[in-house]
Amino acid sequence: MLYNSVVLFRTLIALLKTMRPRQWVKNALLFAAIVFDEKIGHLSLLLHTLAGFALFCLLASTVYLINDLMDVQADRQHPQKRKRPIASGQLPVWIAVTVASLFVLIIFPLAYRLSPFFALVCLGYFILNLAYSRWLKHTLLLDVFILASFYVLRVVAGVTLVQVERFSPWLYVVTTLGALFIGIGKRRAELVLLADGANAHRRVLEGYSLPLLDQFITIVSTMTVIAYSLYTFLAPNVPANHTMMLTIPFALYGIFRYLYLIQVQNSGGAPEDIFFSDRPLQVTIALWGLTVLAIFYLS
Repeated sequence: MLYNSVVLFRTLIALLKTMRPRQWVKNALLFAAIVFDEKIGHLSLLLHTLAGFALFCLLASTVYLINDLMDVQADRQHPQKRKRPIASGQLPVWIAVTVASLFVLIIFPLAYRLSPFFALVCLGYFILNLAYSRWLKHTLLLDVFILASFYVLRVVAGVTLVQVERFSPWLYVVTTLGALFIGIGKRRAELVLLADGANAHRRVLEGYSLPLLDQFITIVSTMTVIAYSLYTFLAPNVPANHTMMLTIPFALYGIFRYLYLIQVQNSGGAPEDIFFSDRPLQVTIALWGLTVLAIFYLS
């Protein structure tokens, strides 16, 4: 009995690790619509968005389960990914398949009850992730654009849950560019980590080089700063007194800090690890968020 309990506990821990709860921080983008549309004080809409956030977290975890099942052989050849529960044998394949199937049966009916359009975005996110895992991640350049689209779809999902009135399209542009910045940084970190054997682990890396990726990063980071700056004084829903421009220094520092981490510290392979471990970046994001809330809701 004790042995069975220990095995069950270890299996549950392995399942939770495969679900990647640290990745759920990305789903905070669902709250962009309710915050920037100045509706965070509407309790019903806030609860609606919280429910959507929970479902999207479950959906993202389902995708990670399926991805690890599809990539199990490649993961076993990777210096870090071989430690993943499915690749290492800690989580039996049949359990991962069963749990993923149950999650799919739960997620989409509940998503439809929240909003048919939300369910449609969830379905698009799910299908695009499967296509990415099977084919698109091997296509040069398209792979980072697909990675960026996952962030944008989170914002769109949040919009479908709120009766949007003043949400600016500029935020889609900023999200796309910021996500490209993170995606290219991720590819750079993978290239540095895997070095000469990079194409053996991920074929698309054969088409990239550090100088090329650094050029992409320079271009995209510059465009991100420009787009965000334009948003702060051109978007129709920002305060007329241009106080939103006070958030530009936080955005600049955040981008500079991330550049330092990916180009000097060679981090960026797992963006969520940077978020949870780098205190200066955490403080910057917190100050930016508090400033945005003060500008939209106290001014």
